[in-house]
Amino acid sequence: MGKGSWMLGIGLLLAGRLHAEPVAVTLDPTVSQGKWEGWGASLCWWAAVFGDRTDLADAMFTTREVRVEGEALPGLGLTIARYNAGACAWRKIGEQEMQKSKIILPYRQMQGFWLDDRSSDPASESWDWSVDAKQRNMLKLAKERGATHFELFSNSPMWWMTRNDNPSGGPKPSDDNLSPEHERNFAIYLAAVARKAKDDWGITFTTVSPFNEPVSDWWFADCKQEGCHVSPGQQARVLPMVREELDKRGLEDLPIAASEETYYDHAIRTWESFDEKTRDLIGQVNVHGYQEAKGDRAKLHQVAHLEGGKRLWNSEYGDGDPTGLNMAHNLHRDLKDLKPTSWSYWQPIDGGGWGLIPADMQRGRLRRPNPKWHVLAQYTRHIRPGATILTTGDESVIAALDEKERRVTVICLNDGETGREWRIDLSKLGARGQPIITGWQTEPMGKSRYQTTGKVSVEGGHFTMSLPKKSVQTVVIEGLER
Repeated sequence: MGKGSWMLGIGLLLAGRLHAEPVAVTLDPTVSQGKWEGWGASLCWWAAVFGDRTDLADAMFTTREVRVEGEALPGLGLTIARYNAGACAWRKIGEQEMQKSKIILPYRQMQGFWLDDRSSDPASESWDWSVDAKQRNMLKLAKERGATHFELFSNSPMWWMTRNDNPSGGPKPSDDNLSPEHERNFAIYLAAVARKAKDDWGITFTTVSPFNEPVSDWWFADCKQEGCHVSPGQQARVLPMVREELDKRGLEDLPIAASEETYYDHAIRTWESFDEKTRDLIGQVNVHGYQEAKGDRAKLHQVAHLEGGKRLWNSEYGDGDPTGLNMAHNLHRDLKDLKPTSWSYWQPIDGGGWGLIPADMQRGRLRRPNPKWHVLAQYTRHIRPGATILTTGDESVIAALDEKERRVTVICLNDGETGREWRIDLSKLGARGQPIITGWQTEPMGKSRYQTTGKVSVEGGHFTMSLPKKSVQTVVIEGLER
């Protein structure tokens, strides 16, 4: 072996040893980032297709083992259901009719309730409350299975409230498509849906979110889904109207969530554009996670939560990676820097890698679940509402403490190409003696799917988590001393 090869070999050996050294993480109950409110999902579009499937409701909204299409799945235990007030209707208003995008698929045309502008009375013939039956049914099934938070959100105003009668967007994606003359009607529509849900559906919405990715410049007339560009200036005009219309209907306690921007950086700019009066109308800041590895999560947490005093949710995330590893990495980034108190996936059932369960949405046929389902289950089943999220100091490690049950959950992500180890210090949590430890592991590129792991022992208040490459592992430690 030549000198160069010898030096390279020594370097690789040392690198391997250094890599094999466990990463030290200390869990401290005094260093935390708030109570966890829950995990969720949006119901459109999948519920508009599969909203009568009780097995899917069980799989989404319970933690039972559920058989879906013959395959046993660990229930996700979601507690947040996001209901979409649709924008599509096919009744003409004189010679005026809805304009349809050339490429939108039927299952993405969500039916709306206010059919024409002749009357704002929800009991009049201008309204049809029988539409969108499957999405409404899944909302009910979610509640029956223990969901606690229900968010009403809008992708677009009703088609006839837009400038060009098109609920997919305007002729130019950078132009606002909510007609100024219908801003009040849009507020009336959202408030009427919220009131109807409380009176007749048995659903009390806990937030209402008027805008979906409003400053993004991809909502145009031939878009693949419903959408509407709404500039910060127009948002600031509409928000007081939404508040007024909710209050008129006795919904003074229903907070407004805004502004559901696509990117963290969009959310920062929109928030900073609002004056104090506008900010006071907002009870919760929602943001979507589509900026993935980019964007200033920490600044959004700073301006919206620490300085603005608002609850912060990541209300929508999705990607096309069927393994779930990309999703998990972005979830860890969120918990470390954004520090939301809830996290929701966009479409649990969707085409290809976007779905936790892929499906032929047009034909209503499910396919075999992606590993992504089992990756998400590692988090949703074991970090439950009311737990305190602990600040671990390591992006790869998420921890949550249930004070009442004296239980701590630790989730480690290894999305690298070699094995990794973590040495977890529990001594500050009162972990002495031999607490009960249970573990689960998913290897999306391998065979394990939410598989129970071997025994882990605590010695001197520490334990070691060893993960193979491309894997997620959860351990739950019970029996902590008080």
